[in-house]
Amino acid sequence: MNDFIPYGRQNISDGDIDAVVQVLKSDWLTTGPNVDEFEHSLSQHSQAKYCIAVCNATAALHIAYMALEIGKGDAVWTSPNTFLATANAAIMCGASVDFVDICSKTYNISVESLEKKLIEAKKTGTLPKLVVPVHFGGQSCDMQKIAKLSQIYGFKIVEDASHAIGGDYQGEPVGNCQYSDITVFSFHPVKIMTTAEGGALLTNDKGLNDKLRLLRTHGMTRDSQLMENESEGGWYYEMVSMGYNYRITDIQCALGSSQLKRLNGFIDERHAIADRYSKLITDSKITLPFQNNDVRSSFHLYPILVESYSRKQIFDYLRNNSIGVNVLYIPLHIQPYYKKLGFELGNYPNAEKYYSQTIALPMYSGLSQPQQIYVTDKLQKAVAKYGQ
Repeated sequence: MNDFIPYGRQNISDGDIDAVVQVLKSDWLTTGPNVDEFEHSLSQHSQAKYCIAVCNATAALHIAYMALEIGKGDAVWTSPNTFLATANAAIMCGASVDFVDICSKTYNISVESLEKKLIEAKKTGTLPKLVVPVHFGGQSCDMQKIAKLSQIYGFKIVEDASHAIGGDYQGEPVGNCQYSDITVFSFHPVKIMTTAEGGALLTNDKGLNDKLRLLRTHGMTRDSQLMENESEGGWYYEMVSMGYNYRITDIQCALGSSQLKRLNGFIDERHAIADRYSKLITDSKITLPFQNNDVRSSFHLYPILVESYSRKQIFDYLRNNSIGVNVLYIPLHIQPYYKKLGFELGNYPNAEKYYSQTIALPMYSGLSQPQQIYVTDKLQKAVAKYGQ
């Protein structure tokens, strides 16, 4: 097989292209009616009251933390097994960051470790103001238990669901914010659905919705109920808070609305791909992803585990055979920037062990059965060769 098989990629249909072309022929290219339509559709899909679409998920995380008044002197806790943005957005707000080790089965934040850390933090007066569970690979964290802890220890919750649009938790869609203040989605091209670049925030709190909309657009409003002074005319606006240019375009949202119509099909296809992997991979030296019974993953990723001493050899063998495997993620606490803040190798052993063994196999809508057979054949040959 000569064609390179990436670990993830977008799936663009003729309908997606037509939707974008219609916007290019219209009077609106930036923030206009297609943004409103996309937000409405995404809100309905997620069963949350409000949706705010933005230019990317990093921007979404940043203004989510700001809307919850995270700042200097506040602590934000999250998983070390996540992309840089989850923690970086807290630093951008002036807050401090700490991590909670992951569950060795789900690779999500460990609720048991979180509870132990909260008990100790209460003794020392260092409780977090915000906890950010990350739904790694598309599988929701145990949000009900995390929400119960938030009631005891008084922290806010932002779900980093960048991997998890289209997934379910306890039979309800991820993003409904039943157990959180805000949920964040990503629409990067390797994610479940795409707006090219883009992100969104979901919430059930009108006050947070109003704050987030101001933060997205320079802190600027034309809403007379939010302005301090009486309007001077149709041109009039006020900047009532600090804000940013985190807006998304009509072009992107037209693509997003078109993709959203196919989201359920994308998820079903990813489950079929995951089921096929589980049947094709028969080598006992390979650990397949675990799935909790009360969760329906969106399967953004299909991470396997191999022996740590042979992981690089297996990775290189697959890459040399045109299979675009990846490793997600390098634990944040061992990144040079975070090590300078005092974190060390050994702080979060479950995350470190997972990182040393993981390889993400190709997983995307459009991955064919012959491609999967090729991937799994090469994988098992690599493990037989290097995993002795």
